[in-house]
Amino acid sequence: MNTLLEVKNLKVRYGNIEALHGISFDVKQGEIVTLIGANGAGKSTTLLSICRLPPPEAPRVIEGDILFKGKSILNMPPHKIVSELNMALVPEGRRIFGNLTVEENLKLATYARTDGGEPIERDFERVFQLFPRLAERRKQRSESLSGGEQQMLAVGRALMSKCSFIMLDEPSMGLAPLLMYDMFRTLKVLNQEGMTILLIEQNANLALRFAHRGYVLDTGEIVASGSSEQLLADPEVKKAYLGG
Repeated sequence: MNTLLEVKNLKVRYGNIEALHGISFDVKQGEIVTLIGANGAGKSTTLLSICRLPPPEAPRVIEGDILFKGKSILNMPPHKIVSELNMALVPEGRRIFGNLTVEENLKLATYARTDGGEPIERDFERVFQLFPRLAERRKQRSESLSGGEQQMLAVGRALMSKCSFIMLDEPSMGLAPLLMYDMFRTLKVLNQEGMTILLIEQNANLALRFAHRGYVLDTGEIVASGSSEQLLADPEVKKAYLGG
């Protein structure tokens, strides 16, 4: 498998605080890779750095490199990450536009596409096929949706950008168990269709059973990595993150 994303010795500082201390990992085409770790470990910082999105907290200083298909993207603006690299982020907290309808939120995600018309209509139908509840609520303001439906909308919005590499930050947060498993089943279908997935998930058991490989982040450092089976069987990982 070809390596799509390669993070090399990534260090991130906010003022005097170093959030990442030189982490390195990669994601190959067609893989599902998960980053697990406690709150504050640096997981969201990693995704925001890859997407080039500026953090709200403080100015960010980055050292190291982030490569996509072998080329550095450190100086690439966020909109080109989406439009040229076909990467998309489903952020923590969903960040949908509550005053817009479901359909309007999805349409916004097509702003950078140059293949309008029929391809976009096909993607609308694909999102509604994956998430039938969104089809039923397509004319509703999205602030009226349940938490689970809003998460579906956040994923659907990413898909409407025509992404082939999707990053998700805590997709199960606040979801009832049935909706959580439905969400992960849908993500598995997308992966089987060719989508590459980088996932942050507080539920480490669920994440590792879903992913092909994983990395364990602890206070800004990668302390373990391997296949999902290896990490699920690792005594230290089980003790710290899996309740074992």
